[in-house]
Amino acid sequence: MSTDYLKRILTSRVYDVAVPTPLEKAKSLSERTGNEFLLKLEDLQPIFSFKIRGAYNKMANLSATVRDRGVIAASAGNHAQGVALSAHKLGCRAVIVMPTTTPPVKIEAVRRFGAETVLYGESFSDAYEKALELEKSENLTFVHPFDDPDVIAGQGTIALEILHRHPDPIDAVFVAIGGGGLIAGVAAYIKQIRPEIKVIGVQTEDSDAMIRSVEAGRRVRMQDVGLFSDGTAVKQVGVETFRLTRELVDDFVRVNTDELCAAIRDVFQDTRNILEPAGALAIAGAKRYLAEKRWKGKTVVAIASGANMNFDRLRFVAERAEVGEDKEALFGVTLKEERGSFRRLCALIDHRNVTEFNYRMSDNEDAHVFIGVQISTPDEPAKIVATLEKNGFPTVDLTQNEMAKTHLRHMVGGRSDYASNELLYRFEFPERPGALMRFLSTMHPDWNISLFHYRNLGADFGRILVGIQVPPGQKTRFRAFLNELGYPHWNETDNPAYDLFLGGLRTRPTA
Repeated sequence: MSTDYLKRILTSRVYDVAVPTPLEKAKSLSERTGNEFLLKLEDLQPIFSFKIRGAYNKMANLSATVRDRGVIAASAGNHAQGVALSAHKLGCRAVIVMPTTTPPVKIEAVRRFGAETVLYGESFSDAYEKALELEKSENLTFVHPFDDPDVIAGQGTIALEILHRHPDPIDAVFVAIGGGGLIAGVAAYIKQIRPEIKVIGVQTEDSDAMIRSVEAGRRVRMQDVGLFSDGTAVKQVGVETFRLTRELVDDFVRVNTDELCAAIRDVFQDTRNILEPAGALAIAGAKRYLAEKRWKGKTVVAIASGANMNFDRLRFVAERAEVGEDKEALFGVTLKEERGSFRRLCALIDHRNVTEFNYRMSDNEDAHVFIGVQISTPDEPAKIVATLEKNGFPTVDLTQNEMAKTHLRHMVGGRSDYASNELLYRFEFPERPGALMRFLSTMHPDWNISLFHYRNLGADFGRILVGIQVPPGQKTRFRAFLNELGYPHWNETDNPAYDLFLGGLRTRPTA
């Protein structure tokens, strides 16, 4: 490797706009993994991403004549903001081509800096091709998001700060990879100054162009890439970034969406910062690598590379983080449609914290229940399946079933022509063990549960929707049951939404 990169990094002009960011210990992650787990908080940059370093260094090194003509860039968002802010600082025109899948928060941020935006294609590669067209037609200078020595050198200043702030031994630095600019710059500096430190690249399982390229010994172009981690959704890595990564990076690790969501939550718990998916990629990779290699007592650094999170994604992240942390298991359970079976099933799992319970009566023989259960170890799902099946409840483990996690859990239900005399009630249960069994124990044995929906949303109380088949003439007894139970409740039997989507036979009692 040419030592030119060391000089480029040491002389990079990044601090006109970038700030030296903290290197902080993640206390919870350190305790849980048994290692010194340090976070390089690049999400604290003015654009909430490391990308300002490389963009500004590139543009600051352009001649005044070239800058006056204006610049153009293609980016999924963070590089776009870096170019836009740099252009604002340097007083030049900036045109940014962004994929149509770019989160609105990033598009709006670019426009606030005064840059012109063009939305085109579904990935960085699509936007890149469009930007090359505009570069020629409008006589602009292209600022590449990763495959440029000045951009790579600008990103390499992160490694300079890490080693300056932590002169003590470091075993590994984990770096997210999209097109490869960040890891190329980090590796170029570390391997010149402290070659004993491992540099480990992290990619998502569905956007792993760099890992595939290194494995193949040539740059591989992917046909499609996953877009959850939009900041690293690159179909083909750069020529120079591939060369440096192949030469200098020690190892790689792939992570899935659930692990990424868990890492976002981990960082929030340790720092109260909310990273975007690409920003949490290195943390997710470090967690997996430490577990797979059974490292203990090591010192590792993970670069938290960005925090331009689309707020609407937080709901998805929160839902999937439990599975990604091996804290929630999902099951499909079959039980006989007979009195007492629902209660027996609940008794078997009542000592565990139930995170979700979806059931709708469908026929007079078998019922199928979708259950989420909080777990503490990865081997628990198999034990739960064995326990349920031993007690006569055929069970399927759905924890790693993508369709079940993404769609099925929201679709369990529908109409039922078997749910005669059904009352629909909405309850608020205290969010503590035993609340469900108290409900079932208080309920009259002649009444049958025909619908049940519950999802733990982290509040002090749980919201439950219950369908109960109450025979005619028992409304007084039913009201007594509600009073004895004492949980806040609302009668939804006449709710028009119930009639549209859940209602069956109209022979219902009034209560």
